[in-house]
Amino acid sequence: MQDEADCDYVIVGAGSAGCVLANRLSADGAKVVLLEAGPSDWHPMIHVPAGILKLLYNEAVNWKYETEAEPNAGGRQIYWPRGRVLGGSSSINGMLFVRGNAADYDGWAQMGCTGWSYEDCLPHFKSMESYAPGDDAHRGKNGPLKIEDYRTVLPLTHHFVEAAQAAGFPFTPDLSGAQQEGVGYSQMSRNGRYRGSTAQTFLAEARKHPNLKVETNAYATKLLFDGKRCTGVAFNQKGQQREIKTSREVIVSGGSVNSPQLLQISGIGPAEHLKSIGVPVVHDLPGVGANLSDHYVVRVSYRIKELLSINEYSRGMRLAGEVMKWLATGKGALTFGVSSAQVFCRSREGLASPDIQLLFSPASYDEKVFGALEKQPGATIAVSIARPESRGSIMARSADAAVRPAIKPNYLDAHGDINVLLAGIWHARRIFASLSISKYAAHEVTPGQDVQTEDELVEHARNFGTTLYHPVGTCKMGTDPMAVVDPRLHVHGLHGLRVIDASVMPTVSTGNTNAPTIMIAEKGASMILQDNSP
Repeated sequence: MQDEADCDYVIVGAGSAGCVLANRLSADGAKVVLLEAGPSDWHPMIHVPAGILKLLYNEAVNWKYETEAEPNAGGRQIYWPRGRVLGGSSSINGMLFVRGNAADYDGWAQMGCTGWSYEDCLPHFKSMESYAPGDDAHRGKNGPLKIEDYRTVLPLTHHFVEAAQAAGFPFTPDLSGAQQEGVGYSQMSRNGRYRGSTAQTFLAEARKHPNLKVETNAYATKLLFDGKRCTGVAFNQKGQQREIKTSREVIVSGGSVNSPQLLQISGIGPAEHLKSIGVPVVHDLPGVGANLSDHYVVRVSYRIKELLSINEYSRGMRLAGEVMKWLATGKGALTFGVSSAQVFCRSREGLASPDIQLLFSPASYDEKVFGALEKQPGATIAVSIARPESRGSIMARSADAAVRPAIKPNYLDAHGDINVLLAGIWHARRIFASLSISKYAAHEVTPGQDVQTEDELVEHARNFGTTLYHPVGTCKMGTDPMAVVDPRLHVHGLHGLRVIDASVMPTVSTGNTNAPTIMIAEKGASMILQDNSP
């Protein structure tokens, strides 16, 4: 690696943020090295939108994390799939594109994150995307990431949208446009008929730059320092320990699990914890690994009659026909993501913005087998606590990078989260009771018609709820004593080191987190270029 010892930037992690950073920084002429712990995105199921079910447990492209036993969630260890491949979790997620609510970003600014209001973030949301139907004031037209409406929409989804309107939710034509609240059809990040991961969009474009070097199977083991300045990264690649030095900055983009762990095993974090695991303290920073926030969901599902659901399209001759349709036209069931329509709503009056996300899927899932579709036709509304109050942590167990960190989300610790979840289940049941969809709903499968009281619903939520795969906040941005990075994403108290990924979010966005993470990388790249300009 001697020829790369004088690179300008080293980016640790080629996920949703890292691929964006590699694109924007190398396009400016800087010499960039991008390190990815996983392989290239060779797996064919990555590129087929409906292939997500084949990736949820695939250790070739997935970190396959698990939480500690959750005291407020039935003592269960909850499975956390995270992408370990070029594109990171954007290569294995449900492809939903949701910006979040303007109030999310205005809230960040009010918490001390100067320059992160929605007005400040909007230009970066626009620069990253290309969405033809959107209005020019709110949506981008020329960015690397192509956003599309669903190419094929099953009748069940149309009935859900009609039922939600009958239940009192206004129709919103663009859930990432001028207004988020209401019911609307989902949008997806796509690359033609294929998945639009950041690897296949931003990074594919950046690979034309001769000043970008991408190293796969390169597992970062430690950040290197000269005093308080970060000078490079040590990493393991195919059994060999290697180092690379940088002349400007190291950018950690490992995500909400790996970024705090890497900082901690490099000596940056709560001093007492670092000492307890045998790590020499480089910089005492108590907030590293704290402030973990995630969306917790409970499914409300119904057995469906007279209409087809994805369950039937996923097997037998119908599946064979859908494969042929996708190959011939790029349409059909293989283009489906995880949710075809959504509702953003409030749990009670007086709230400034929605705190519930209802995600509709014309499919139902086996409660005993994670990610498996039921054999009988079904439809599901996933009820998500969109702005959770509960906070957890991710802490390294050992100085060894190969030892998995302790993940403690602390789901449902805040009583307010339980109230939001109960309101969301009530809204979901109201929608399923609307005539537009009730005539096709034979009966409720889960939680079930015999689960009615608040105590019964809370018990069900604790025993069967799960993650929506949106962990954020473990290297939070801000100016308070628990903040890890400042509003320009520098690690507090250190030089030459930034964290740029979902871990810097002070609070989780209202909705899926992939689009906000890409925006953070767009804005972060702009800041880096400004700060390093002559």
